[in-house]
Amino acid sequence: MATAQPLPNSARPSPAPQGVVPNGKPFPGKQAQSPVETSPTVPQSITVKDAKTAAQVASDPKNIVRRKLTGYVGFANLPNQWHRESGLGKSTLVNTLFNTSLYPPRERKGPSQDPTKTVSIQSISADIEENGVRLRLTVVDTPGFGDFVNNDDSWRPIVDNIELRFDAYLEAEQKVNRMNIVDNRIHAAVYFIQPTGHSLKPLDIEIMRRLHTKVNLIPVIAKADTLTDGEIAEFKARISEDIRYHRIKIFEGPRYELDDEETIAENNEIMAKVPFAVVGANTEVTTADGRRVRGRRYPWGVIEVDNEDHCDFVKLRQMLIRTHMEELKEHTNNELYENYRTEKLTKLGFAQDPTVFKEVNPAAKQEEERALHDQKLQKMEAEMQTVFHQKVAEKENKLKQSEEELYARHKDMKDTLEKQREDLEQRKFRAERGGLPEEKKYRGKFSLRN
Repeated sequence: MATAQPLPNSARPSPAPQGVVPNGKPFPGKQAQSPVETSPTVPQSITVKDAKTAAQVASDPKNIVRRKLTGYVGFANLPNQWHRESGLGKSTLVNTLFNTSLYPPRERKGPSQDPTKTVSIQSISADIEENGVRLRLTVVDTPGFGDFVNNDDSWRPIVDNIELRFDAYLEAEQKVNRMNIVDNRIHAAVYFIQPTGHSLKPLDIEIMRRLHTKVNLIPVIAKADTLTDGEIAEFKARISEDIRYHRIKIFEGPRYELDDEETIAENNEIMAKVPFAVVGANTEVTTADGRRVRGRRYPWGVIEVDNEDHCDFVKLRQMLIRTHMEELKEHTNNELYENYRTEKLTKLGFAQDPTVFKEVNPAAKQEEERALHDQKLQKMEAEMQTVFHQKVAEKENKLKQSEEELYARHKDMKDTLEKQREDLEQRKFRAERGGLPEEKKYRGKFSLRN
């Protein structure tokens, strides 16, 4: 856009004749007077064909005329426009979420004019403690996203960073010792949307389509204080329509069968605010009634960060920290990472036997477990019967052996007694038949006397 700049007296062209404009055509109606004659102190504004000369003339402080306006024009809103375009407030919002200074103050740099420059990735880790509970927080920031002249493939560094973290976790799972695996995966991506009030830009749609299968996506309207309540409601409706049309999956809090009515209502209330319209502020201001709150002061009043009537910051913090932190981690591990892991291993040539993992029917599974239990009992019973029979056989063998030994001893004793009885019978028989013993007989027949 070419602008007219005041020229010095030496550079001014000669005034045109009365009733004639510089292009040589007469004015309709009465004759016009020269601007120099009407306002001799105001420099004449013309268009200079030589751009270099015009720039030199415009930069000369002597040619700047300072005047106060008698009415409202609108360029006093330039500071608000700079606040709107200077950044999306990612660092400020993170500091507001955890009520700490994770990001130090830094100077804002203008958009890069280098079309080949890529998006940088910054990772900041900190240990936060609250009421004795310690939290290891890692924030991955992507400064410069969408700020370049050529934004083709500007999403690539972000997606590559997420996949590299998945690969590192997959490599750690394949090691022998898997007890101390450090989980550096990204569990939530808070995607900041510029408060244009229209709809999602093509760049926003492209990066969200690339991210929603790899990370829990949470859309956020940044700097919602630059929009009215009606504009925010319309902007949210357009964003939700774009998300549905392009089939982009955003994170939704899971619903369980045992949830009570209060939990269900709380979850529905949070999801009704998506995309969250938030405002970040690290400083405290004083309201009209004397309260000290975190917020921003404007000539028309104060916007409070922690007031749900002013913005959705409280609901966003509630989802990320208070109610759905574990669900974010579980969804990343059980679905997003598992899908990436399956795709990665399939590309590497690892084939999965379809019979290993199959859909399980709870009733069939219970019946199968019961059959296995019965088989186990039958096996144990058979083993016990075998052992019992072995013990009985061993006892019978031992009793039989003892019986045989007793029978042998009884026979020996019987034979001995029988022999003794026969000896006694013979002696009795001889005694009864022969009378006296032989010794007495011979003693009676022979005598020393003759």
